[in-house]
This record gives sequence, C-alpha cells and structure tokens, in this order.
Amino acid sequence: MSITCVLADDHPPVLQFLSRYLSNAGITITASTRDGDEALRKIEQTHPTVAVLDAKMPRYSGLDVLKRLTASGSPTRVILYTGYGDEALLTEALDAGVGGVLDKEAPLDDLVRAIQVVAEGGTYLDPTAAAGLIAQRRRTRSHALTQREREVLRLLAEGCTNEQIGAELSISPQTVRTHVQKAMEKLGAANRVQAVATALRESLIS
Repeated sequence: MSITCVLADDHPPVLQFLSRYLSNAGITITASTRDGDEALRKIEQTHPTVAVLDAKMPRYSGLDVLKRLTASGSPTRVILYTGYGDEALLTEALDAGVGGVLDKEAPLDDLVRAIQVVAEGGTYLDPTAAAGLIAQRRRTRSHALTQREREVLRLLAEGCTNEQIGAELSISPQTVRTHVQKAMEKLGAANRVQAVATALRESLIS
C-alpha cells in the first residue's frame, strides 16, 4: 500500500528529521509545515493518506486541524504527535475521530507502525496515552456512580438477591432494580453480571 503523509511540527529540526526518516521508511511526504493553518491547506491540496500533526502548534493546534478535517468529511486520517500527557486532550481527540495518538518520546519505528495502522483504517494509541485514558475514564465512571449504586453492585457481587439487598439497605426490591439499571447504563453494561464484572475490573467496588 502506498502511503502519503503531511507532516506538521513547529520545530524545524524535528520536522526535517521526521521527513527524512519517514521517507526512508517508504512513506511519501507530500508536504511539511510548521503551523496548523498551513497544514490544513496542504492536506486539502494534496489529500494525503495520513497527517502527522504536532498537538501544539501556532494558529491551529493539531486538534483544531483534526476537527476541521472531520467536519469537512476529509478522508485524510490524523495522528496527533504529542509530548503532552493531557488526558482531556486524548478524550477530545478520540471523540473528534483521531486515527492515532503517539508520544514524541516513543521510538520512531512506532511512528512508522502507527502510520501504517492508521493508513489501513485502524486506530493506534501509544501505550502510555492509552493507560492515561483508561485511568481517566475509570475515575469518570467512579464519580458517575452514586454511593448507593456502588453499594448495590457490591452486594450483587456477593451473590445477594434484590430482596436481600433491599433488606440490607432498607430499601424496596424495586428501588434496588432501579439502582442496578442506572449503574448498568453508566457502565455501558448489557446486564447486571456485566455491570458487576466491570465495576470489579475497574476497582469501582471491592
């Protein structure tokens, strides 16, 4: 598969080195630029398979460019190349349809692999970035569950029935079912067993 790529990074030495490295790896660089505004224009002009964009650039950030490409329906897939372990950025990038996120400290072979994966329609997340995102989503889910919902899930994990849980918590079985349903929705679980498994796996209950 022939892969074309636009590179954007506001550090000229980094830009030059990456351009040479990726070219030697068989990836055709259609343009390289130092700011997001020009990167967007070059992508629109050359229609590369992939764009590798610095997350922090003058005028438009890599995320800004990604959002504009997504809104325009561009087929070019974006990899954010970042030195910032910003979990909020990662979440926003994934919501905006990013193809990959790679830490600048990662080996350059990883960048080549990320480009290949994204060019083939896959998603590539740097292991460090993925770990941070999982931790962030775990905290979000933990905060989303109420104390009562966690208590109900904990008792479900112990094998208690709705009636037993109701008696333990001094609430009706119907109220127990309501708490279970809400917890399932928050955890994206299809049933109560999956909800309990998710809560245990993510240390939301013990």
